[in-house]
Amino acid sequence: MMKRIRLILLPISVMVWSQKSDSTIIVNPPKSQNYTLKDGSVRTYSKPKLFEFITRVPKDFIETNKDFVAKDHAYYLGGAVASTLVLLPFDQKLIDNSRELGDKWGMSADNNYSKVGGLIKIPKDIGAGLYLIGNGSTVVLLGIGFAAYGLIKDDYRAQATASGLMESLILSGVFSQTIKRMTGRESPFIAIENGNSGGHWTPFPGFSAFSSNTSRYDAMPSGHLTTFMSALTVIADNYPDVKWIKPVGYTLAGALAFQMMQSQVHWASDYPLALLMGYFIGKTISKNRYTVSGFNAGTVHYKVNFTASHNFGYNMVGINLSF
Repeated sequence: MMKRIRLILLPISVMVWSQKSDSTIIVNPPKSQNYTLKDGSVRTYSKPKLFEFITRVPKDFIETNKDFVAKDHAYYLGGAVASTLVLLPFDQKLIDNSRELGDKWGMSADNNYSKVGGLIKIPKDIGAGLYLIGNGSTVVLLGIGFAAYGLIKDDYRAQATASGLMESLILSGVFSQTIKRMTGRESPFIAIENGNSGGHWTPFPGFSAFSSNTSRYDAMPSGHLTTFMSALTVIADNYPDVKWIKPVGYTLAGALAFQMMQSQVHWASDYPLALLMGYFIGKTISKNRYTVSGFNAGTVHYKVNFTASHNFGYNMVGINLSF
């Protein structure tokens, strides 16, 4: 059966169908646990080590890079690059349209927060709340939740998910920051102030320039979307039978993408590479924490298509991801 995710960048909408529910846990003490999924495959998780989310980083970094350039993944990378190029000429118009929509829906152009204890951010409106889901602190909280459950229930899969989430935060930062410092693209709100339609590009800005004027150089790609996508992929890949994870996750990703556009933080063309990086990072991290035996439903193949339409008086550009 063909499954379809539809991501529309302005406005964002997501349609997704996922897989069936819970798996059966079989424990093989003391160092591994087996989980039988609905498709008949059996996953074996070894007991995670305390600091493996750090020690695994170099190996997973190399494997993720290999995945990007693998022959059977050329279509995905080519699709992300092509979609970026397609969106570039429309970036300023899409930002303007999204801001108009945000105004109509009562969304602020600013992401404002209150702080509790000087550390915990409390969003002042729904837009700020959406922006916060791509923040590293959200991934940390998810990791703590999975770790607590895994330790209480002695559940190796939950512990591995917690470890994977922390590692995804590190790798997402490495990949996104590296490309940001290569592209040097202005964020929309700075570009608008400077009268640079679509944002000015300063490839390879100096470290001091980047540090002192970050918003002038760090738009491409979106670090928030990379972080969120990698964390979502880690969770979804470890719990494929929990059918609500992908619909909820992809809907939140779409809402996050729209919020970052209407608040003039990111351009639409900042997203394709972020989504691709997040997916490959999360997939590499999760698959290296379990082995599969028994019946397997097979490899999932993806197809990427571009869409354009005119609705509600606005031009819309989007991506269809079918699988």
